[in-house]
Amino acid sequence: MAKKAPRRTAQRILEAALDLFNRFGEPNVSTTLVAAELRISPGNLYYHYPAKDELINRLYESYETELNELLHASSGVHDVEDAWFFMHSLFELIWRYRFLYRDLNDLLSKNRHIETHFQQVLEDKATAIRAIIAGMAEAGHLQLDEREVDPLAQSMVVVLTYWLSYEYVRNPRQALEPGPAQGAMLRGAHHTLHLLAPYLASEQRLHLLALSNAYVGEPELEPA
Repeated sequence: MAKKAPRRTAQRILEAALDLFNRFGEPNVSTTLVAAELRISPGNLYYHYPAKDELINRLYESYETELNELLHASSGVHDVEDAWFFMHSLFELIWRYRFLYRDLNDLLSKNRHIETHFQQVLEDKATAIRAIIAGMAEAGHLQLDEREVDPLAQSMVVVLTYWLSYEYVRNPRQALEPGPAQGAMLRGAHHTLHLLAPYLASEQRLHLLALSNAYVGEPELEPA
């Protein structure tokens, strides 16, 4: 039983660090603050995580594991409803680890582990989106020239990656607080998926507009 206590403490430290990083931004949170939040000594924290980068890297590895599991589900997306659920799930994951996106440029400049791994994250997202496009095209719900696939996938990755930054610029005091989270995620899913709209079959495009109206509150448009 005694061997389990360090693991519980280590997990509590990770959970507290994630919460503080998300609330205040990683650059504004010290390991001393994390220890104070948990009411443990800094020495206890350093026993488990001797440096702040080790905390960040463990959180990043957890994010990466969850992301890879989710991205594998892209092969099962065949219509707009599937795509909406997938995209919303992806934004929920991004929200849970939002400090990575809020402070991405800063982290890339000082954390070698994230610098060398996040480029692969971008490529994995693009690969998943290409799989979604292929699945919807095979089902007859989407039509586009093969040469348009990669630019479309990359554009969707850009929106995915920087949507929370955009929300933050729009409302710096509240955008990354838990209260507005649902609206931010829904808007992100809405705008990412609407990059597909020009290529959707008319019935699927109307369904996308209906989903947007139901969940985001955007006005429905008349079919073209």
